[in-house]
Amino acid sequence: MSAIRWYVLQCKPRQDERALENLQRQGFHCYRPTLCLEKLLRGQRVRQQESLFPGYVFIQLDPSSRWSVLRSTRGVSRVVSFAGAPVPLPIGLVEHWQAREHSQEIPLYRLGDKLRVCDGPFAELEVIFQQARGLDRVVVLLNILNQPQCIELPVTAVKTA
Repeated sequence: MSAIRWYVLQCKPRQDERALENLQRQGFHCYRPTLCLEKLLRGQRVRQQESLFPGYVFIQLDPSSRWSVLRSTRGVSRVVSFAGAPVPLPIGLVEHWQAREHSQEIPLYRLGDKLRVCDGPFAELEVIFQQARGLDRVVVLLNILNQPQCIELPVTAVKTA
């Protein structure tokens, strides 16, 4: 008895979503991890879903399945394989991604946490965390000339004090 495993399909450029839809229409169990990002679009911040692994879709199959059907699916380029054989992903990896994607995001810092700026013009100054702005920016409180000022920094520019 063969165990059903997850495999990787490489998609044609910018056709991950199309490949996913076509595979699901054919009855395959597929997964495309996404990430919600904030972007500037025409001067406005908008939230967009983007593929975590652009150009790839994960599919759950029995190793004895017919693989030729996958290659002829619109949007799919090829089955990722080594030495001519499709390689299964480690057991539990996709389930881990699915659980993390649907769980509520745990903030990296809490309101009032003391941080140290490690990059940029405010390097080595101590700041106080106020809020997160998307996944890649934070608002911190900086004391300049005895006046608290809110500034926005990349999350990579701060670390715990």
